[in-house]
Amino acid sequence: MKNIYKNVIIGKNARIEEFVKIGCPPRGKKNGELKTVIGKDCHLRSGTVIYAGNVIGDNFSTGHNAVIREKNAIGDNVSIGTLSCIEHHVKIRDNVRIHSQVFVPEYSILEEAAWIGPNAVLTNAFHPQCPRVKECLKGPHIKRGAKIGANATILPAVVIGERALIGAGSVVSKNVPRGAVMCGNPAKVMKDISEIKCKYNRIDNPYGKGKVKK
Repeated sequence: MKNIYKNVIIGKNARIEEFVKIGCPPRGKKNGELKTVIGKDCHLRSGTVIYAGNVIGDNFSTGHNAVIREKNAIGDNVSIGTLSCIEHHVKIRDNVRIHSQVFVPEYSILEEAAWIGPNAVLTNAFHPQCPRVKECLKGPHIKRGAKIGANATILPAVVIGERALIGAGSVVSKNVPRGAVMCGNPAKVMKDISEIKCKYNRIDNPYGKGKVKK
């Protein structure tokens, strides 16, 4: 059983599994009031729920039970893993990979080729339960090619620089320089990404222009 609401446009070659909902109206909106667009060659696995007002590019895929709230702009070749939740008014550019059980809050930006590891949590509320908290919501800005390790927590409004790497389990409370490797709680700069070596000696640098070793 699939539930596709009114005013939903889906491109060619879509693979939509059972128990998928597309175009669910958010609170205060009627069925079909907001247009929902998904490009060609999508693969939506069972249990996926996509609210109305999303504009999603080609070759989009979800894991099981992923939830994508309303009014997001999502590019081409984006993958959102099992049990992940993308809140509303999020911008996700091309080639972004979001692994399983990730939380991305409202007003976050994920630039091209950003990589978000499993169980990572992005946040957007500076003072939860403040009477005016919704006036100040601002999610993180993950810049091009940045990588967030598993179980990391990124605090509101933090900017993760291009190609930066956040270590697993880190808590990031301040902006991260371009190409920096940050780890810990609170996360601190440990090295530049160009200094990372392959533990198995198969490549000179996993994130640089190193040659693959034979």
